Amino acid sequence: MYDLRDVRESDADGLADVLSEIFKAGKRLTAGSKDFVQQRYIHDPQRIRCTVAVDPEGRILGFQSLKEAEKDNLYGTPAGWGVIGTHIRPSAARMGIGRKLFACSLEAARAHGLPAIDATIGKDNAEGLAYYEAMGFRAYRHAPGEISKVFRLDA
Repeated sequence: MYDLRDVRESDADGLADVLSEIFKAGKRLTAGSKDFVQQRYIHDPQRIRCTVAVDPEGRILGFQSLKEAEKDNLYGTPAGWGVIGTHIRPSAARMGIGRKLFACSLEAARAHGLPAIDATIGKDNAEGLAYYEAMGFRAYRHAPGEISKVFRLDA
């Protein structure tokens, strides 16, 4: 049981905790700090939407960030496309959180007029690759250690 809502300033510690759990499980290269999540997810000027899944006790189970790619972004995503990132605690896997988070992000992407959404995933992240494939993303670019998938809204 969980609810979805937009991220809040007070969620910074919870988002950092989600990233840390993913890191401890060996599914992320770095742990996240409060400062990192504030800069990257809560206060990012390119943010379109960041949705959190919260259990009845207020614990964040996962979140999904959608941003608009600007020119020369760190992902190499075409300017004007969306960039998505999904982060779900391993302890909250297989609860349907990812699918519901994506429905929120897709609604925001359409409202924002994005032509496409990029998801860049580590090539060894089988769960992440399978998740984005199940959501309708398809590989369009390969780089050392990663695969970029695209969901086209203009097709």
